[in-house]
Amino acid sequence: MILELALRAPSDLEPLARPARHGPLAMEESAFRAFHDQTARPLLAYLVRACGDRHLAEDIWQEAYCRFLTADIPQMDDRHARSYLFQIATNLMRDKWRRPKEEPLEDHTPEPVAPAPHLALKLEMRQAFERLKPRERQLLWLAYVEGSNHKEIADCTGLRAASIRLLLFRARRKLADLIRSGSRQHHPGITK
Repeated sequence: MILELALRAPSDLEPLARPARHGPLAMEESAFRAFHDQTARPLLAYLVRACGDRHLAEDIWQEAYCRFLTADIPQMDDRHARSYLFQIATNLMRDKWRRPKEEPLEDHTPEPVAPAPHLALKLEMRQAFERLKPRERQLLWLAYVEGSNHKEIADCTGLRAASIRLLLFRARRKLADLIRSGSRQHHPGITK
């Protein structure tokens, strides 16, 4: 049964069943495996982009699943469960941002040789994205990578749904400005 669920496409999965709890876990192992298979990659990708630090993102990712699995939550369909998981992860990320940052160890990795043109553009985009504030990265990722609508973004971030449109507009404009300024630095002949 577990193998069958793991091999099925996420859209084929039925809403998550929440049978009576047996101990401290919120769902049965097979249902959790299916839910994890559906949400693991998108959640980790969201956290890596929003945090800007893969190791921190992985810690938050793991903690979010632990809290989700041990939470006393009512029965909900898989869309609401996914939104709830992203909300847990967002709250954990917000908690990490509030804590004082530790000084990172020096990176002794040698700098790579000039990347290919498409890799240079990808790197430029990544650098511009990393220069955004965490909230801006979070909003852009949820909207354009995860495909969340304004209400889902509001539920996940704790912001008002009416604010999301304006905040996304500002984040898009700032990202575009950062990309333009980065292009001018690397390619002086470009004016706009």
